[in-house]
Amino acid sequence: MSEENRQIARDSLFLMADLRVDGLEGESRIKVRNLSPGGMMGEGALRIVRGTSVKVNIRNIGWVPGAVAWVQDNRFGVAFGVEIDPKLARVNVGAAEADTPRFVRTHEALYSPDTSALRKI
Repeated sequence: MSEENRQIARDSLFLMADLRVDGLEGESRIKVRNLSPGGMMGEGALRIVRGTSVKVNIRNIGWVPGAVAWVQDNRFGVAFGVEIDPKLARVNVGAAEADTPRFVRTHEALYSPDTSALRKI
């Protein structure tokens, strides 16, 4: 890894994410240890090799394509194919939904009844 890449700011955090590995069926649950606009460090009990194409489902962001940049024991780095806003992953899920455009919200989020307006009997 070049010294220039190590200077990019990373957010240290702990959150769970789903990982799809190119060529493997299903998804693996992984821990995200740090996150930056261009990549992340993950940890999980799966065997992957450098250069493998992956997609990571990050909370409040969605599926992000990338490639494995390095592997060491059960930790690995992923270089994203697109830049993300890592601060979105820190936002509480409910708070993020309030800012989510209506056309991408779930049916439940759009049509859940407002019980505060109901008459008490």
